Amino acid sequence: MTVNFQYVGVDVSETLSSFTEEKLNKLSNKYEFIISAMVYFKIDENKHETGKICNIELSLPGPRIFATSTERNFEVAVRETIGDLERQLAKRKETFKAH
Repeated sequence: MTVNFQYVGVDVSETLSSFTEEKLNKLSNKYEFIISAMVYFKIDENKHETGKICNIELSLPGPRIFATSTERNFEVAVRETIGDLERQLAKRKETFKAH
């Protein structure tokens, strides 16, 4: 699985990239049909308390899966987003089993 990162208005962080890639690799090992991931890190200027945004879009057979979350820091946002993606992937896997 290839992972592409985009930092929008945020400094590039190797530790954040490796943390996110590690979490996505665990997801990829569980769901083999994932092709690639696009990860966006942004800061919402209007929300100073919870302004760290993480968007992840997964490319896989069929329609793409997308999740986003806004939290206090990027690590928590990554965990929340990957949790949302995992629920969507579980549903998608059930539809694959049906065919």
